[in-house]
Amino acid sequence: MTIQEAMEARHAVRDYTDEKIEGEVLEKLTAVIDECNQESGLHIQLVKDEPKAFGGGKAHYGKFSGVRNYLALVGPKGKDVEIGYYGEKIVLAAQMMGLNTCWVALTFDKIKDAYKVGAGEKLYIVISIGYGKTQGVAHKSKAEEAVSSYAGTAPEWFRNGVQAALLAPTAMNQQKFKFSGNGNKVSSKAGLGFYSKIDLGIAKYHFELGAGKENFEWE
Repeated sequence: MTIQEAMEARHAVRDYTDEKIEGEVLEKLTAVIDECNQESGLHIQLVKDEPKAFGGGKAHYGKFSGVRNYLALVGPKGKDVEIGYYGEKIVLAAQMMGLNTCWVALTFDKIKDAYKVGAGEKLYIVISIGYGKTQGVAHKSKAEEAVSSYAGTAPEWFRNGVQAALLAPTAMNQQKFKFSGNGNKVSSKAGLGFYSKIDLGIAKYHFELGAGKENFEWE
C-alpha cells in the first residue's frame, strides 16, 4: 500500500478484534512513534493491552468496542498543530501496516498510570489502534473551494494537496481549515471550533503528501 492509498483507505474504525499488535508490526509502529517524537519534541506513547480507557460509559456512547490499544498524544502545551501533524503521520503508517485507527477526543476515560505526562506537558487526545472488524466508511467532504483559495489559476500540485487534505479526519467531520496559495507559497489557517488546531495539523500533513513538499513552501 502506498501513502496515497493509505490516505484513501483510512477511515475511522471503532470496533476491534482481539488480535494483538506484536512482532514486526509492533517493531515498525514503535520505530515510527520514536521517529516522530525525536523530530517534533512530542511525547507520543503507545499504550498496549489496556482495556479500561475504553471500557466505560463514555466509550459505549462513542460506539467503541474491543479497544485495548491506543496512542496517547502527549506533548508540551501549545503544540496542537504538531500533535495533529505527527499523530496523522503515525496513523497513515499504521494503515500501511494493516492496522486501523480512530482519533478520539472525549469518549474515553483517562487512565493516569497508563502513560506518562511530564512537567509542562498535557494529554491532548488519543487514537484507538488495532485490527478493525471492518475498514470503516468514507465521510462526506466539503468542496475544494470551501477550504481553499489560490491567487490566479491553481496549479495541479495545489489542487492535489487540497484533495488530500479533504481526506483528513477532523473533529465531528467539520473540516474547518483553509489553505491559501500564491505562487509556490501556501498559508494555512484553522477555523473556530473544538480541536480545530489539531485538525489543521492533520490536514497539513495530508496537504504535503498530496501536493509534494518539493512543490511549495509553507508561509
